[in-house]
Amino acid sequence: MALVTLRVLDGADRGKAFENVPTPVTVGREEGNSIQLNDERVSRFHLKIQEDQEKLVLTDLQSTNGTKVNGESVQLWILRYGDVISIGRSLLLFGSREEIAQRLAMLRGADLSQGVALDEEEEVTPSFSLEKELVWGDDEDARAILHTLLAPEVPSPHDPGVAAQLSELLMFFHLRLRGLIQTVQCSPRSDHVGLQQRQWQNLLDLQARLASYLKSIGEPEG
Repeated sequence: MALVTLRVLDGADRGKAFENVPTPVTVGREEGNSIQLNDERVSRFHLKIQEDQEKLVLTDLQSTNGTKVNGESVQLWILRYGDVISIGRSLLLFGSREEIAQRLAMLRGADLSQGVALDEEEEVTPSFSLEKELVWGDDEDARAILHTLLAPEVPSPHDPGVAAQLSELLMFFHLRLRGLIQTVQCSPRSDHVGLQQRQWQNLLDLQARLASYLKSIGEPEG
């Protein structure tokens, strides 16, 4: 049974710490949740954190105002120490200081150049500072490092049918992207590249299709 630590960085319950809460953990404003928040914009049962295959998985419980992790709206998310969860007007920091420090030390030895920086557009209060909360005065880049999404590993489905579906899904996007890349026009006199309007629309369609897949996975019918 995994243990979860969440600290409230902002919101009505600012300063509260919920340490070593056994999974599964539910967060919401209703009594009966593992963690109850006094935030009227938080749903009665807003999200759930559970352990699965040695990972801690956050699931938005079809909340009214949604859930963000590191500034990105999510339905499902594999939590990592240092993640900032935004629900309603509340900001929650996942992990104890020791757990976050250990992950930060590990990431400092990793290649982050191919990762994706998150939460650049996240709206937070001016008082929020991850470095300040963790008492790391000389660690000004801690948040940028912790909130870089590295290339995820491909899961190993036990069901051959699921493996085939996953392969087909990745192949679909691979072929679509390959076709778009082949239409890019490069100018030897400029560092810019060109894309025809029709192909630009195809790229937008591909991004929308990815978003719909993410939503369908996070909110399955039935």
